[in-house]
Amino acid sequence: MTTVDERHGERHEERRGDGAWDGEERGARPAADAVPLSDPQATRIVLAGSKAAHLARAARAGLPVLPGFVLPWSNGPWPVGPDDDGRGRGGGNGNGNGNGNGNEPWQDEPWQVADGDPDRSESLRRAWLRLSDGGALPLVVRSSSPQEDTQESSLAGQFASVLDVRGWRAFRAAVRTVLDSAHRPDGSVAPMAVLVQPMLTARVGGVLFGADPLAGRSDRLLVSAVRGGPDSLVSGEQPGTTYWLTRRGRLSHTAPEGAEPLLGACELRRLARLARQARGVFGGPQDIEFGFDTAGRLWLFQSRPITAMAARPARGARLLGPGPVAETLPDQLDPLEQDLWVPPMARGLAAALDIGGTAPRRHLRTSPVVTTVGGRAAADLRLLGAVPPRHRWLSLLNPAPGARRLAAAWRMGRLTAALPGLATDLVADVDRRLAETPPPDRLTRRELVAALRWTRTALVSLHAQEALAGALLPEPRATAAGTALTVLAEARAVGVPDRRVVATQPVVLALAAPSLSRELRLPEDPGAHQVPTDPVATDRRSPTGSAAAALPPREALRLRVRWVQELQVRLVRDAARRLAVPGDPAHAPDGSKVGLLRWPELVDALEHGFLPGDLGERLPMAASAPLPDAFRLAEGGAVVAERTSREGRADRGEGQGVSGGRAAGTAWDGTGPRPPDPVLVVRTLDPALAPLLPGLAGLVAQTGSPLSHLAVLAREFGLPTVVGATDAVRRFPPGSHLTVDGTTGDVHATGGVHPDGDGHAEGGGHPDSGGLAAGDVQAATDVRANGAAPAPTPQTATPDTPTPTPTPTPTTALPTAPAPTPARGPR
Repeated sequence: MTTVDERHGERHEERRGDGAWDGEERGARPAADAVPLSDPQATRIVLAGSKAAHLARAARAGLPVLPGFVLPWSNGPWPVGPDDDGRGRGGGNGNGNGNGNGNEPWQDEPWQVADGDPDRSESLRRAWLRLSDGGALPLVVRSSSPQEDTQESSLAGQFASVLDVRGWRAFRAAVRTVLDSAHRPDGSVAPMAVLVQPMLTARVGGVLFGADPLAGRSDRLLVSAVRGGPDSLVSGEQPGTTYWLTRRGRLSHTAPEGAEPLLGACELRRLARLARQARGVFGGPQDIEFGFDTAGRLWLFQSRPITAMAARPARGARLLGPGPVAETLPDQLDPLEQDLWVPPMARGLAAALDIGGTAPRRHLRTSPVVTTVGGRAAADLRLLGAVPPRHRWLSLLNPAPGARRLAAAWRMGRLTAALPGLATDLVADVDRRLAETPPPDRLTRRELVAALRWTRTALVSLHAQEALAGALLPEPRATAAGTALTVLAEARAVGVPDRRVVATQPVVLALAAPSLSRELRLPEDPGAHQVPTDPVATDRRSPTGSAAAALPPREALRLRVRWVQELQVRLVRDAARRLAVPGDPAHAPDGSKVGLLRWPELVDALEHGFLPGDLGERLPMAASAPLPDAFRLAEGGAVVAERTSREGRADRGEGQGVSGGRAAGTAWDGTGPRPPDPVLVVRTLDPALAPLLPGLAGLVAQTGSPLSHLAVLAREFGLPTVVGATDAVRRFPPGSHLTVDGTTGDVHATGGVHPDGDGHAEGGGHPDSGGLAAGDVQAATDVRANGAAPAPTPQTATPDTPTPTPTPTPTTALPTAPAPTPARGPR
């Protein structure tokens, strides 16, 4: 049984083995008669339920609570009496679901014996008569379970409430309806008390949060209001007008723009005061339902703890984003892939930024330029100069950046002239090593480790010099991807198989991302892309590999990065075969488990022959959604997208994020077969959808309030949720592959409609390469912003261990192309 903890001023009450509660005499029962909210016993959650107990505590503290009484909950057998309409209480639950065996759980409610006990029947009727003024006033009959409105779970909207109840017979029927709602979808029955209060005709009602759960901020309040009572708001029928306030009630802003001003400045200040008072009574910020009556009086209808707050990054958290590195590493990476490809990229870029004077050396030493989040590569956007400084005016007064650039200026002038030659030498060195490397199955284990170590060192140099070329050299006229698309289209036109194309024209590797676990797949229809005519790419008289040979320096460096990564893939797969890695059958890299190793573990296994003992128990990483364009990390590694201005968002069909997180899945309308990764797309946030929430990947609604009951439940489940997505039901039919950002409110389709839930990239691309097209290839590590100039790196890649001596007549692991010959004339 869930009880309020000590922070809320309640003593914990535990059930003893004899059925009594701590603090009660053995065999004693809680009061069975109607208990007024003014009675101290009404503050006990085990007796009155959470909702009634919270209101009773608030009333005793002087908060504006309507009078009322509670029909308490108790365990224990009670005799069955006839109902007003002649049915026995065991005959049904009011919905035709009764089994007639007299053992329905609602028979345990003490007030239900009232007809069999004249005294109790008279007591209950007197309570109803007093509250309804002899039956003249309508009442509200509400659930009050000890399991709802707790610190851990609100169960918002999961139990019934009946409004505008008039007459004795309707009152009893309403109570039965509330008790019947204790039957949960999983077959369990919640303990249930019943709260009864007068029905208030509200001029304006709504929900008041004593903190901002959408942004995770405790220093401001969130109010959503509608005309009338709050019921249409919390049920999701109306979105309401949302107000963001300071703790003292000063208005920050409202949404949507141009909404009707339902609350004035004085009313907002009164709500802020109510939020502060409730925080003091209950020991924490509260989720409050309120209403202003026609006389302007403010009433508190319900108060419960805020159960879910959005993650909020710590002050000074780094601004990350996939943009600068997503082209090189677009997919989710296994642990070994991360170790092979991310640290070399980070080291190369850090060296370039250090020499270029674009970032303090202490930051480069303590903060990696590139990291991984959920297995996806992300770069530090501020270190790369991709975003403006946080405090622009202070940065202008800071002499350090200028001093760093001045110290590096003499290097940059010489580097600009020398860079084409440096790139040519590095490319030639990499080509030579690739040509001299025998096929993996001819290498000893020691040679295999040495070759892998050389590839990691080579990638550092290649990434650094590629950044140099992007910063200092003119934009390339030809790109590796554009050249590769032309080569692939021509080869397929004459019937050359893809494997043969890769072997003879390795430039096509620019079209596929590296992967240890997936087979290399080239785009299905490169002819679908409009590739610019390029004399370099279309020179049919050139010998094999000449297309790659004529690429400009930066593109040549980028292509060698991809070739070295492909060599790593082949070396690692051969290592997995030798080590007999579980789940690595021959010629079946899709079942690979070698990617679950870390780099030190792979080296240790090759050198000593021992695999980690838990390798067979390791599972692949759960699929993660693509990263936001810009984000920060909160506690626990939660991704919090950088919020942007809402101007124009409605025009783009974007909504409001109400539950943080980011997910990808398949659109589902709640009917028909449920896909394995369902994103529920509905018109409104109906509380009846609550049973569908477990197992959802995301939730999108055309209308609804971020403070509605279903939105509260979505936050408790940690379910990425967006409301106000314009025309979402039509735009995202079932089967659409969606990405949902519950922080920014972004929802977009990432592919066509696939009823089987298997979304693919559009445009003829293949999943491994993310659908790369000629126009998609941009600077992977462009550090030109703010005058950034990366640093030079060694002309040749030197392995950290002696490299094996190649065999006299090697069979190349990868085909090579002659080094590019850049123009050395004046720029």
